[in-house]
Amino acid sequence: MQSTMMDVPLSLNHLLERAGQLFAQNEIVSRLPDKSLRRHSFGAFYRRTRALASALRKLGLEKGDRVATLCWNHHAHLECYFGIPAAGGVMHTLNLRLSPDEIGWIAGDASDRFLVVDDVLLPLYRQFAHLHAFEKVIVFPFSGAAVPREFANYEALLDAADADAFEYAPHDENDPVAMCYTSGTTGRPKGVVYSHRSTVLHTLVASLGDFWGLRGTDVVLPVTPMFHANCWGMPYGAVMMGVKLVFPGPHLHPDDLLDLITQEPPTLALGVPTIWMGLIQTYDAAQGEASPNRGRWKLPHGMKSLVGGAAVPESLIRAFNKHGIWILQGWGMTETSPVCTISYPRAELRGADADERYRRAAMAGVPVPLVDLRVRGDDGTSQPWDGKSVGEIQVRGPFITGSYHEVPVAPDKFTADGWLRTGDVASVDSLGFVRITDRTKDLIKSGGEWISSVDLENAIMAHPAVAEAAVIAIPDEKWSERPLACVVLRPGREASPAELNAHLLKSGFAKWQAPERYEFIDAVPRTSTGKFWKVKLRERFPR
Repeated sequence: MQSTMMDVPLSLNHLLERAGQLFAQNEIVSRLPDKSLRRHSFGAFYRRTRALASALRKLGLEKGDRVATLCWNHHAHLECYFGIPAAGGVMHTLNLRLSPDEIGWIAGDASDRFLVVDDVLLPLYRQFAHLHAFEKVIVFPFSGAAVPREFANYEALLDAADADAFEYAPHDENDPVAMCYTSGTTGRPKGVVYSHRSTVLHTLVASLGDFWGLRGTDVVLPVTPMFHANCWGMPYGAVMMGVKLVFPGPHLHPDDLLDLITQEPPTLALGVPTIWMGLIQTYDAAQGEASPNRGRWKLPHGMKSLVGGAAVPESLIRAFNKHGIWILQGWGMTETSPVCTISYPRAELRGADADERYRRAAMAGVPVPLVDLRVRGDDGTSQPWDGKSVGEIQVRGPFITGSYHEVPVAPDKFTADGWLRTGDVASVDSLGFVRITDRTKDLIKSGGEWISSVDLENAIMAHPAVAEAAVIAIPDEKWSERPLACVVLRPGREASPAELNAHLLKSGFAKWQAPERYEFIDAVPRTSTGKFWKVKLRERFPR
């Protein structure tokens, strides 16, 4: 039987048109390098985005050309999210926290044709400019300073463009709109390319009530970088729903974020755990009688915080909930667009006590619609959803990548039947809650038994004297491997290895699982996306 439904392609252009027509008065706020705030309406965003698309076409952009961005979170970067695909191009966000050599290699691997760069990041651009020749470098005058004459001025290009006469580039819903590169901690980064179809489907799913729960009355603070997995897709959802956006710009220090939160209170904020750890520690320290910051900041009661990128300790969830802020933990990857699971309150747990709610909230969560998830054991068989059996998470779905940019499909990344191999080890319980126990490369096998470094880290970080903890495996003649805990203590606090192990035993760990060795360090090294960089710790503590 022939379908009676219209064959209308899914398109980001629809979201842009919707924003211009329905939400013209709604607000977009950007924090500038001098910490002042610049305000735009969605109507201005709509006109400026079309002007950007028109300017890119005038520069000779062809369908499928990559346009790189090297930008902080602000309104012009949001314009790139929609203006580049509107012109038929593919937006490629460059991670400004990578080394110059790696940024240059990635730009070359992607064959980026144009670059949009913040003026405050021109010193970084000049460090890798010799590695890849962009045909045109477009400078956004983020700081308000004059743009050097050898570059194109972003604002001048928009002023000269005819936004009203612009027509969207013809496209199919499977045409690419954006690309991001993986972190590359275990080899060269790989490009993941997203389509109109995958992006729209991801946006619709992630915006559902139990996940982002976006409403038109929301105020969203995206601390997650727009160069990391497309800011978890939030810019697309915010434009679709017309929510007020508050961009932090380059100011991500806890004091700066608390100032912004107090000035422009969000209803939903998103970022990696390390950001929120620093923020809540700074806020709580300011409540002391002798603190010079006492009374300076106010946390918005009832705010939701979407946290991902690394495991969220239960202690962090409890710390925020004391102030009426609930943390929603999500799990995903660059390859999954990225939202794959979110830990939301299930109806079946309506009568659960507080400890059970916290325990569930510290899990990776339940698979979102359109995502199939399975856990495969070492023998290749699917593990039962019993909350105990562990294996590698494998996923498939319409917004999960099926290959990497110009990289042959390899069995260590994709199964023979087409599932993505994530490299994360987990169990799933009867309610569908995923509990990630480790990355495959971070599991510790001691005396033939597995020890989860993530579980140890979360438990150690629940100790009141500990700010951060990362656990790695070190060689052991008797047991093959043993855990080494690298610990950062809170200012003015002390804790001995014996005290920390006693805490672990009280938390339910067996004596053989507790580390015999602790190293107290100033800071845990991090990747460009804020995750613990255990490779660096292994180099520092090889045995």
